[in-house]
Amino acid sequence: MRALHFGAGNIGRGFVGVLLHEAGYELVFADVAAALIDEINARESYTVHEVGQQPRDVTVTGFSGVDSAADPEGLREQILAADLITTAVGPTILPLIAPAIAEGLRARAEAGAARVPVMACENAINATDVLAAAIRETYPEADAAAVFANTAVDRIVPAQEPGQGLDVTVETYHEWAVETPPFEGSTPEIPGVTWVEDLAPYITRKLFTVNTGHAATAYCGYAAGIGTIAQALSEPGIREQVEAVLAETKTLLVERFGFAPSTQQEYVEKILTRFANPHLPDTTARVGRAPLRKLSRRERFVGPAAELAERGHHPEALLSAIGQALRFDAPDDPEAQQLQERLTAARGDEQAVRRLVTEVTGVEDGHPLFDALTETFARP
Repeated sequence: MRALHFGAGNIGRGFVGVLLHEAGYELVFADVAAALIDEINARESYTVHEVGQQPRDVTVTGFSGVDSAADPEGLREQILAADLITTAVGPTILPLIAPAIAEGLRARAEAGAARVPVMACENAINATDVLAAAIRETYPEADAAAVFANTAVDRIVPAQEPGQGLDVTVETYHEWAVETPPFEGSTPEIPGVTWVEDLAPYITRKLFTVNTGHAATAYCGYAAGIGTIAQALSEPGIREQVEAVLAETKTLLVERFGFAPSTQQEYVEKILTRFANPHLPDTTARVGRAPLRKLSRRERFVGPAAELAERGHHPEALLSAIGQALRFDAPDDPEAQQLQERLTAARGDEQAVRRLVTEVTGVEDGHPLFDALTETFARP
């Protein structure tokens, strides 16, 4: 069996890649980073170091790489030969890789190959739907050549220490949930996957607990001058702020999906324990990166805050976390610098601030959250 995975970075190698390796797949990594692909093709193995409770090292073998920018014909051949296609490139990159996948799927259809599962393993709701829509723009008949299934993925992969090469350090915990309906009763054999009938509760719970909590910790910690996520969460004041945020998303998840309150609270506590893992030197600056994306309408802060407001709640802790995100001014993050420039230009002009709220968050005037967001954006 052969799996083609787009994105040869730390998440690709340390999460999706290692699980597919353990499932018996030969791995082919596709990436535009030529030096990384050269290193992949020069190595016979790499090691995934799982740290935390019950740590272990996993040696990954049986892999190769293809430069998806410089070798489009080679990429097409790999799509043609694949038994499974996955991605971990970031949600915004999916439309960029879609045309190449579309051409490969067209080649599969012309060759009479079986439909291949395509799964986007990204930190976004229904990322595979986004990828599939972009593929269909180039190849409208793509569903004849592929099975598109949404996934929910969860594993902390921190910034890596210099000099590790292809080796990756990750947490021991992982979750990879995949919806079953698109497979019509015939799912691939991947022991690391949890197959679910309805993915929405899983992916929303993960986004509004793990991603929301991780980013809240990062922004609160960064504002306090704290370097790592684990250090930030060890501060009682910051932990209280993060717990308050997750209490609000818990309210939403319980109301929306019917999770038992005790079950969701157990999940919250497990997530906080993972964030506090001292073996993961993840920084507040790295986790906080890209605040404009993280403040968008369907993302980890505004998404649950808006829905809570629609349900008659006042999401005070989430609004406070949004305020901390607005203060994130990491000098090496272009989005952070752009956000600061836009805030500086708008503040002092009420109408400019109101326009900026809608531009950044997607929440429009008249929404029950809009006025509170406007006050948060206007506050220095």
